[in-house]
Amino acid sequence: MAYTSKFQTLADNAVAHVDSVRPDEVDALLATGAIAVDIRDKEEHDAGHIDGSLNISRGKLEMNIEGEIPDLTATILCYCNAVNRGALSAASLKDMGYLNARFIDGGLNGYRKLATT
Repeated sequence: MAYTSKFQTLADNAVAHVDSVRPDEVDALLATGAIAVDIRDKEEHDAGHIDGSLNISRGKLEMNIEGEIPDLTATILCYCNAVNRGALSAASLKDMGYLNARFIDGGLNGYRKLATT
């Protein structure tokens, strides 16, 4: 998908300021209490997602996150299909005070690749 330059710049800045996790680290982090947050729309989530992930769409993330995850020290792994929306979401959560908000580098696509290799 071709993105506008302003959107891509915003996403690139988020990537530069928020920590990522590699897809091969996700399962171990989840096993130790991290929370995966699928920020894609419900239809995307329903078509496939990381087991046990919360679905809070990007458009409602800031409004709903405190009700779902009140602990500002929780490790949160935001993801979309690839990188941009996940990174933007993690950056937004960091701005809200979530100390351990990260994004999955490669998103769901990267995570799924592990299952096929």
